[in-house]
Amino acid sequence: MTIRKAVVPGSFDPITLGHLDIITRSSKLFDEIHVSVLHNTSKTGFFSIQERVQLIEEVTKELPNVHVGYFEGLLIDYCEKIGADTIVRGLRAVSDFEYEMQLTSMNKKLNDNIETLYMMTNNKYSFISSSIAKEVAKFGGNVTDIVPSEVAVALQTKYQDK
Repeated sequence: MTIRKAVVPGSFDPITLGHLDIITRSSKLFDEIHVSVLHNTSKTGFFSIQERVQLIEEVTKELPNVHVGYFEGLLIDYCEKIGADTIVRGLRAVSDFEYEMQLTSMNKKLNDNIETLYMMTNNKYSFISSSIAKEVAKFGGNVTDIVPSEVAVALQTKYQDK
């Protein structure tokens, strides 16, 4: 029996309800989902890689086939390393598609055996981004309807410490 593994990559700085929607729905389609935080060494995130991984683990703990980790370098290399044959990418709007299509084309050039599946997020989350969540939280706004409760607490704590 072949285990179908998919990677849901992203910066997840922080994870939002839109991200969680894509992860949850993907977990029903594949045997294993690997939520993988990109460690971009040229960028400094709001949350550290370890904090992001921990938050994702907390909010996906009820999904037994979801594994959380991080990677550096090319996504295709990471997929090959863990044996994943599919990349799942969430789309919020048509404007996301153009950029995603460029990434998919390059990934296909690097490894023609790894497919990319685009999944539209639920309409109620289509306006949400990590940047918006951070901006609202920074000024004391309520983010409980756009990020998981654990993330709302982490944002509040992080901004209080600054």
